Amino acid sequence: MPLTLDDFDYSLPPELIAQAPLPVRSSSRLLRLEGGLTEDRRFGDLTELLAPGDLLVINDTRVLHARLFGIKDSGGRIEVLVERLLGGQELLAQVRASKPPRAGSRLHLEGAVAAEVVARAGEFYRLRIDGAEDVAELLERHGRLPLPPYIERAAGDADEARYQTVYSRERGSVAAPTAGLHFDQAMIEALKTRGCALATVTLHVGAGTFQPVRVRDLAEHHMHSERYRLPQETVDAIEDTRRRGGRVVAVGTTTLRTLESAALQGELRAGEAETELFILPGFRFRVVDALITNFHLPKSTLLMLVSAFGGLENLRRAYAHAIAQGYRFYSYGDAMFLARQPHEV
Repeated sequence: MPLTLDDFDYSLPPELIAQAPLPVRSSSRLLRLEGGLTEDRRFGDLTELLAPGDLLVINDTRVLHARLFGIKDSGGRIEVLVERLLGGQELLAQVRASKPPRAGSRLHLEGAVAAEVVARAGEFYRLRIDGAEDVAELLERHGRLPLPPYIERAAGDADEARYQTVYSRERGSVAAPTAGLHFDQAMIEALKTRGCALATVTLHVGAGTFQPVRVRDLAEHHMHSERYRLPQETVDAIEDTRRRGGRVVAVGTTTLRTLESAALQGELRAGEAETELFILPGFRFRVVDALITNFHLPKSTLLMLVSAFGGLENLRRAYAHAIAQGYRFYSYGDAMFLARQPHEV
């Protein structure tokens, strides 16, 4: 029988949704799922789970101050959540208002930022920011950090650092690649000392990552598009790792989607592109051998992706175990180490 949305549902006690990060990044718990084994570990144990010659691939995107509040010309209040920067003075955004703004109307945002509604683009709007030479810098000054909707508080000063990875560099995301939040600089240095190498990709996470799947028949679901960049240096590092018999370990589902999207034609290719890759059980993984990831929402495309990678029944058992053991879930929660299931190759 084809899989449906109900196959990726589970019940989570609300108190297990992490509302704040732990004092120390690398002190999170780590649930290892490898070769049929489910094992409770600490994130610092990653230095034991990885071997010399393994390659960690990280997503170096940086979260924008993507949320702004303001009013329309009519005086109605609005909330703008940037989806992506389009280049020049334009950006794509969600606009929440009592009545949808019309093309040509003006928005007056925080910090005396003014924008024109250029056009409607599905559920988003194309906006043009007045006089902005660097839209990302303008957002950095006047916008607010957009915490996920399941964190029931406004972003505070501590989130400015903790909702970014320590290696974030390329501004463009509206959500953090949360698997990377567990790494601190000491952990990275320990892995290098262990003999593990690091390489980077860039995928800018869009607001669509939090949108629920609304169709029961998963074949009807259309993924939101996200832009990625895969450097040639990373392709070379992966090929070298393969030659030496090491594993390619993706830090986060965004990194995995980038690598597998770039290899859909069989050969891993460097470059920049858009991806709408929707990964379900049965998908043939070509690049990634192991995955470091957080726990994901019920009925989400990310839960479907990790179920494809680690095996659906394995993930069901692992999530039940994590709930029973009081693991912390979602963006500021604990982590998993997943080995790729051989039968999913």
